[in-house]
Amino acid sequence: MALIIQVHWPTLVIYRQRIYTGNQLGCAGLEPPHDRPLNPHQGVKTLIGNPKKAIFKLAWPMMFAMSIQTIYNLVDAFWVSGLGSNALSAVGFFFPFFFMLMALATGIGTGGGAAISRRIGAKDKAGADSVASHTIVFSVLISIAMMIPFLIFARPMFQAIGAGETLNDTVAYSQILFSGTIIIFFANVANALLRGEGDAKRAMSAMMLGGIINIILDPIMIYTMDLGVAGAAWATLISLSVSSVLLFYWLFMKKNTYVDFHFRKFKFDRVVTKDIFSVGLPASVQQLSMSINMLILNIIIVGIGGTDGVAVLTTGWRISTLGIMPLLGIATAVVSVCGATFGMRKYRRMEIALNYSIKIGLIIEIAVAAAIFILAVPITAVFTQSEGAKQIAPDLIRYFQITWLFLPGVALGMLSSSMFQGVGKGMNALAVTILRTVVLTPPLAYIFAVTLGMGLDGVWWGLVVANITGSLVSYAWARNYIKKLKKRPQTLKNEMTI
Repeated sequence: MALIIQVHWPTLVIYRQRIYTGNQLGCAGLEPPHDRPLNPHQGVKTLIGNPKKAIFKLAWPMMFAMSIQTIYNLVDAFWVSGLGSNALSAVGFFFPFFFMLMALATGIGTGGGAAISRRIGAKDKAGADSVASHTIVFSVLISIAMMIPFLIFARPMFQAIGAGETLNDTVAYSQILFSGTIIIFFANVANALLRGEGDAKRAMSAMMLGGIINIILDPIMIYTMDLGVAGAAWATLISLSVSSVLLFYWLFMKKNTYVDFHFRKFKFDRVVTKDIFSVGLPASVQQLSMSINMLILNIIIVGIGGTDGVAVLTTGWRISTLGIMPLLGIATAVVSVCGATFGMRKYRRMEIALNYSIKIGLIIEIAVAAAIFILAVPITAVFTQSEGAKQIAPDLIRYFQITWLFLPGVALGMLSSSMFQGVGKGMNALAVTILRTVVLTPPLAYIFAVTLGMGLDGVWWGLVVANITGSLVSYAWARNYIKKLKKRPQTLKNEMTI
């Protein structure tokens, strides 16, 4: 790995024990051996430029792409709801496990992407290449390790958690997606690597392509081909496969990304591995804790409202996800921009990026929350048109009328956690997520629902209180962390070039 040290003037770069000054490199027309210039791509220039512009340029493509993904989720829920509440419940029972797969894939991608951003900020091209190669290798190995046991034990696993009369539909749906675990991992990890080097537009294109194909295939496979709930799973897997092919072409065939991949004579590097998993492992556990949270909530809900209660949570959470999607797009930008500014040791830029992103997030979430509350009844009507789904309508309306309250607070918590991921403090982000998903949500949901006898409404209030509390703690911690960074001795010198 190349060791790179930068000072303001004259530029001094050390490459594998040989020293070149900025004047020697420029005047002699020489290039550092084994490394290309730092900024061959616009995305890299964006990352190390104005933090507000960087957040905007990286966030809007992902917000747009995730809007398409959200539309797909809504369309998917609409078509599946036409099969009745049993089909919705089948998807609901699988959801925590799908979330688990996505958690690991997202965690590895987030860890790799954040490490690449930090190395771009530190002007370490060889290090960025090594991170990219390690991230792909880890994603393949872990996806295979996850796929095999899930495929083998799907039926007894869902039977044990109470799938009951929906067992056959649940197993049919789950085994299709379990078989595509490698595709799920690659699509997420490759997309994260593009975002890590500031290439948000191509990351957007891959996500949009998959979402649009999924929207088209859903009704065809569910109804025209009469595959039922399994058709929804096939539509998802095929769309992810198409996105993966496009990403594979960009990364390994066209080879016009900033990072290069080196798999010949590949050896694991302990430092690179630690750098990826210092963020990736906590990020995966964060997502896994959400999966466990959903699993526990499903168990609580089954005891209160049966499988229909699970259908309410599954359908309602899709709409809540719609409200959160813009934040997910902004969060991807925060990870990359804060990673790059941290690598440059320009902490004032990092603070500006976080504050600007939270300002945008709050404005968006307040508007979304108001819309969900006002439109609770018509939204419910869209997803309860079939005879089999009408019975969940009153509970679904109540879900929307309660849970809208926590959406604005998510902006504080999610974007603060993303800042921690960007700077390599994955454990900080994990701690506040565990507080929300494990320490607060299940106990509060049980207390409100069972101890206080509020039923399903109590579960929703547990979600609201836990999410708001966790978000406030996360934001306060992030502010304090940046405040301490700005007091470091090297900060003043770096901030002179903001």
